[in-house]
Amino acid sequence: MNNEATIRYPAKYFDLLKVSKSMNFNMASDVLTGNLLQTLAATKPKGRFLEIGTGTGLSAAWILNGMDSQSTLLSVDNNPEFVSVAKKFLSSDTRLTLQFADGIELIKSLAGQTFDFIFADSWPGKYNTLEETLRLVAPGGFYILDDMLPQPNWPEGHQQSVDELLGKLEGLKDFHVCKMNWSTGLVLCTRKT
Repeated sequence: MNNEATIRYPAKYFDLLKVSKSMNFNMASDVLTGNLLQTLAATKPKGRFLEIGTGTGLSAAWILNGMDSQSTLLSVDNNPEFVSVAKKFLSSDTRLTLQFADGIELIKSLAGQTFDFIFADSWPGKYNTLEETLRLVAPGGFYILDDMLPQPNWPEGHQQSVDELLGKLEGLKDFHVCKMNWSTGLVLCTRKT
């Protein structure tokens, strides 16, 4: 079965991919992850979505493609060059709010709010401020991670951080946790209702 043959790509995907490659941006989520994000987004009508780690906007394009017209996506990144690319291609979508900010500070500023879908695609929300991020997940909401399998861009010694994170997730009492040996290594956590 060819997984990529039936995928419905977001309208701006290939433009974003071209610019990302020209910038040597090598941290983008792959097509399989994007397709899963799009599919999961469709299950949260009128949802509040949070992406931590916009990058150049490739994952945001997938999430937006799955969202309904009444949902909103807040996406944050601390790299102004990457955020500017995402703004160029995606800012016409009024459901999207792009922020150039420190992810840790943004997560802390959101305390008390809840989101139906959180994609943690950077160190904040994943390796830093994990507990604060998990508190933002609404009952029945998703917390999604990628890059849990070895990646060529990992810094030396990163496997230990991944193993520690997976151990923390496996110990969560108020989430169902599904680890997938698929794509770049995905983890889907759903808060129990």
